[in-house]
Amino acid sequence: MKLVNSILPLLALPVMPVLAANTTIKPNIVIIYLDDLGYGDISCYGGKGLETPNIDMLAKGGVRFTNGYATSATCTPSRYGLLTGVYPWRNKDAKILPGSAPLLIGTEQQTLPKVLRNVGYQTAVVGKWHLGLGTGIVDWNKKVSPGPNEVGFDYAYVMAATQDRVPTVYIDNGFVDGLKPNDTIQVDYDRNFEGQPTGKENPELISMKWHHGHNGSIVNGIPRIGFMKGGKSAYWSDVDLADHFLAKAQDFVKKHKANPFFLYYAMNEPHVPRTPNQRFAGKSGMGPRGDVILEADWCIGEFIRTLEKEGIFDNTLIIFSSDNGPVLNDGYYDDAVEKSGNHKPAGPLRGGKYSLFEGGTRVPFFTYWKGKIQPQVSDALVCQIDLISSIANLVGADVKSTDSQNLSDVFMGKSKKGRENLVLEANTKTAFRKGNWLMIPPYSGDPIIEEVNIEVGNSSVYQLYNLKKDIGQKHNLAKEQPKILTQMIKDFESVRGDYKNVEKIELK
Repeated sequence: MKLVNSILPLLALPVMPVLAANTTIKPNIVIIYLDDLGYGDISCYGGKGLETPNIDMLAKGGVRFTNGYATSATCTPSRYGLLTGVYPWRNKDAKILPGSAPLLIGTEQQTLPKVLRNVGYQTAVVGKWHLGLGTGIVDWNKKVSPGPNEVGFDYAYVMAATQDRVPTVYIDNGFVDGLKPNDTIQVDYDRNFEGQPTGKENPELISMKWHHGHNGSIVNGIPRIGFMKGGKSAYWSDVDLADHFLAKAQDFVKKHKANPFFLYYAMNEPHVPRTPNQRFAGKSGMGPRGDVILEADWCIGEFIRTLEKEGIFDNTLIIFSSDNGPVLNDGYYDDAVEKSGNHKPAGPLRGGKYSLFEGGTRVPFFTYWKGKIQPQVSDALVCQIDLISSIANLVGADVKSTDSQNLSDVFMGKSKKGRENLVLEANTKTAFRKGNWLMIPPYSGDPIIEEVNIEVGNSSVYQLYNLKKDIGQKHNLAKEQPKILTQMIKDFESVRGDYKNVEKIELK
C-alpha cells in the first residue's frame, strides 16, 4: 500500500506540456501482459479475496474495459494476435507450442515492434515468449535464430516457452544466458535422454507433484513438459523468476529513458508451476496461485516506481491485459482448487482457459496514461489485435491492412464506440461476438475438459447468448431468437469462412 499511496498524489501534478502544432506525441509504450489471469482475479474487476492495489491504481486511473478480449483462450495464439494484429485462426500453426517449436511469426510479417521501430522507438520484450524459436532444429548451445530480434525487438530477454516446459533457461538476444561451454543442452519433446530422471519414473525426486501431462524432465524438483539434458549452469531459479524479469524490465527502462521506447513486459504469473518467492509464499491464503498474483502486483508496483524515479511515468502509456482466462488445476497439485474459497477467478463469466465461453477470452484489459487518459469504465468491445493499428495511429506510424482496427480514441477514453464484431478462438474452434450477442456453433467433443474441470463450449446445437442480460451464459436463446441466430451465422461466415473444418487439439 505504501507504493500506491506514493503514486496517488502524483495524479494532481500538471500534465506534460502540449507539444507544438503538427508534432506527433510519442509516449513510451508498455504492455504488461499476464498469463492465465482471469476476469475475476483482480479486485478492480470485482475479485474477492485477493487485493491487487498496484494494478487497481492503474485500472482506476485509466480506461477499464468490461468487454476487453484476448483473441484466443490459450497462450500462443493470443500472443500471436497481440503482436501481429492478425486473427490466430488464420495461421494453422498458431497452437500451444512446445519449447522446441520453430518461430511462428514470419520474419517478413508486420508486427507491433516493427511498426514502432520504424518511427524511432527502441523495442524490447522481457518475459514469456512462447511463439517459437529457430527453424525447428535448434542447437541451444549456439545463437538461436530467428526469434524475437528478427520480428522487431531490439532487445529480447525471454523464456523460450513456459515455466512448465523445457528448456528451463533464459534466452538473452538469442543466446542461453549463463551457459558454460562444457555444459551443453539437449532438448527433445518426443523421447527422454538415456539415464535422465523424469517425474513419471522418479517421483521420489520431485517436490511438486504432477497431476497431468507434467511428468518429463525434473528441474529444481519440478517435473516439466518435455525432456532436457545438460545446461545446469544456466538453469533459472523458479522462485526468483518474477524478480529476475522485473530487474531486466527496469534495466531496459533506465537505459532507454532518453528516447521513446516500447516494452512488451510478458509476465509469467499465474501460470503453472506457481512458485512464489518466499516473500509471498502463504500470503494470499489461496495457495501458490493466489501468492503469485500478489507477487505480480508487487512487481508491477516496483516497475511503476522505476518509471517515476526515472522521470518518465507521466509520458508512458501503459496497457494491461492477460493472454486468456483462468485455470486452477493446470497440471500440478498446488491447492489452487482446494484453497480458492469464495474467490472466482473468472468472476461472473462461464468457462475459463481453453473455453469458447466468455471466461476463456474476456479478460482484464485497461489503458493508463497519467494526465492524458481520464479515469472511466468503458463497455466498448475491444480486442488485443486492435492494439497494433491503434498504437500506430497514436504515434503517426503506418500499418498494412490487418484484422486490427484503429480504436485509438477508444483506448484513450475519447470514444466508447468499439468493434462491431469479433471472432474468438479456443483450440482452433471459433465463436462470434456481435453487439450484445455471442454465438457458438455446434462442435463435437467433450463439453468439459475433466483434467482441468472447465466447460469448453462444445455442444451438438447452436448456442446464442445475450451477454448484456446474461453474462454468465445460462440461457441459450438459439431457439427463441431464430432471426438473430441466422444473421449471426451469416455475419460469422462472412468473416470466418469454413469454421467446421477444424482440427482437434489435445490439451498439453
